Amino acid sequence: MKIINFGSLNLDEIYKVEHICASGETLRVLEFQRSIGGKGLNQSIAAARAGASVLHAGKIGKEGVCLQSFLAENGVDVSMIQLCDEPQGRAIIQLTPQADNCIFVYGGSNRAVDILFIDECLSHAQPGDWLMTQNEISNLPYLLNAAARRKMHIFLNASPVDAELARMNLSCVDWITVNETECCQLTGCTDTMTAYEALRARLPHTGILLTLGADGSICWKDGHEYRQDAFPVAAVDTTAAGDTFAGYFVSCLTEGSSIQDALRTASKAAAIAVSNPGAAPSIPWRNTVDLT
Repeated sequence: MKIINFGSLNLDEIYKVEHICASGETLRVLEFQRSIGGKGLNQSIAAARAGASVLHAGKIGKEGVCLQSFLAENGVDVSMIQLCDEPQGRAIIQLTPQADNCIFVYGGSNRAVDILFIDECLSHAQPGDWLMTQNEISNLPYLLNAAARRKMHIFLNASPVDAELARMNLSCVDWITVNETECCQLTGCTDTMTAYEALRARLPHTGILLTLGADGSICWKDGHEYRQDAFPVAAVDTTAAGDTFAGYFVSCLTEGSSIQDALRTASKAAAIAVSNPGAAPSIPWRNTVDLT
């Protein structure tokens, strides 16, 4: 059983600021750095460092060769990463001293994923394999349905939420993960727990993972609810917290862990990730998580 993560690859530009910039405001940047990221890449790194067999599928521009190399160095199969003529996808991140962030994503090469490429990549899948994906690539509805036809387990990180995703038929998805904001955006509710109930009603056969930051996480699957407290840490950078959580959670499920154990391990990994700066570089290895 393997994980095919069909996901985004980004070059991150991180701007450390006193507070998130408001409309019409000009802010002086305290510190600037470049890093490796993208929800797809982060989740592949998390799943691989957790011990899973991961194949990453996606598109890169000429500047993205370093992203492919980073994945390979971390044990990810990169045979389905394809070079294209589009500019490399990017994320512009505002990060405050309190570890709050605001992220702007430019799709670039990640939006060059076409149907033929999807079919080529999924030809490597077997029934029972896992598809992980996020809403940062093009042709997502086709990808989900193609994976369902191949009887894959489908795990969707519903981020970023846009009008198309909010309207999309997600009934073929086995697991969906959202944070508080995304849960409200998907359902049109303003209260997180009301939105959670609405999402459960909309997707009665789908496992729902709701991450609540410092308040932990809630999981709903097959009529059972599971809760996990967050591990208290001094947060430095929360950029890859959700991606770390998702990658570890799926990796644990592929190795046969219970949902509660998978939640606990994923929560520990996310806590370690937010204790360190950067996106992908902050994601811990499994031996570090197990010793914590």
